[in-house]
Amino acid sequence: MLDESLLDTPEALSEADRRGLLRGAAEAGARVRTAARHAAEAGVNDLKPDGRPRAVLIAGPGAAATHVADLLGTLAGAGSPVTRLAPTGVAPAAGALRWELPGWAGSVDLLLIATPDGTEPGLSLLADQAYRRGCTVVAVAPARTPLFEAVEGAHGLFVPMATAPYEQNTPLTASAPGVLWALLTPLLAILDRASLLTAPPDTLEKIAGRLDHIAERCGPAIATYSNPAKTLAAELADALPVIWTEGTSAGPAGRRFAAALAELSGRPSVVSELPEALAAHSTLLSGPLAAGADPDDFFRDRVEEPPALHARVVLLRDRPIGGLSAAPAARDLALSHDTPISELEPESGGEIETLAELIAVTDFAAVYLALASGA
Repeated sequence: MLDESLLDTPEALSEADRRGLLRGAAEAGARVRTAARHAAEAGVNDLKPDGRPRAVLIAGPGAAATHVADLLGTLAGAGSPVTRLAPTGVAPAAGALRWELPGWAGSVDLLLIATPDGTEPGLSLLADQAYRRGCTVVAVAPARTPLFEAVEGAHGLFVPMATAPYEQNTPLTASAPGVLWALLTPLLAILDRASLLTAPPDTLEKIAGRLDHIAERCGPAIATYSNPAKTLAAELADALPVIWTEGTSAGPAGRRFAAALAELSGRPSVVSELPEALAAHSTLLSGPLAAGADPDDFFRDRVEEPPALHARVVLLRDRPIGGLSAAPAARDLALSHDTPISELEPESGGEIETLAELIAVTDFAAVYLALASGA
């Protein structure tokens, strides 16, 4: 059950936030600036690549590397394929995971390693394998970890991960807001130098500014009625989020939101892109999860019996509606099945800025949902 009264009590939210999730979301802009400074100090802005890499390979554990690969692949487009190297192993533990380069990887390819840990032996072995193949290696990970020595041995570039003092002695949650921006920012700078996307220093500063703006709008001191993240969290109480996205950059934001809901608050969700989502989830909205599917719900004991789980559509768009859009059809489908719908649309700006806003608002929502439900 969601304790909605907690949402408008900043002191209680702070007390419930034992993992520092809310603080990480609020400091996302500062994390981008720190990560950009680390990248500059490591020499990223002075790189002069000989040309665009044939392919970009990304390796790392868990949701953090998955989100980074998804975001970079979307922003880079079809110009240079971005592929995540999925790990193998018997357990999701640092010592058990292993990565392998594809057989075709060689001197014209770029390997990016992103990890909030840095102790994984498999990543050190991967860096060595890449060196023997002639791949260029770049890693973002905590300083003073075994991966640093491995990347140095592979004559690669190592960027220390931007961490906060309060994170030093606590395990980092892969879907935590601070982790994403600490890993993603230096890699944006790297791919900008490689001419795969446009993210010069002034763009990174714009991202930080947009994240600061969202932190002001969605912070714990802002009441639910004027706070889009708290409003979304309250709307998703006792609901199955059916996340629909429209626009190229909204897709990764929706997939990250689904992963954050699962990892941070233990909430299941489904995600799909419009217009295909209309066919993929039509039966779901007309089945037992539909809002009007349980005629006996009216007679439910509101004190003793938990509410039934019903679907709620969350529509994420990366641009205002104009021209061809499936959003009107999405609204019609949801409302025809008595399914409520929540909508998020960023303010105007560059592609990376609007993507950052969608991620920031949904990150705050996932954190509020986790704290108010006691996850």
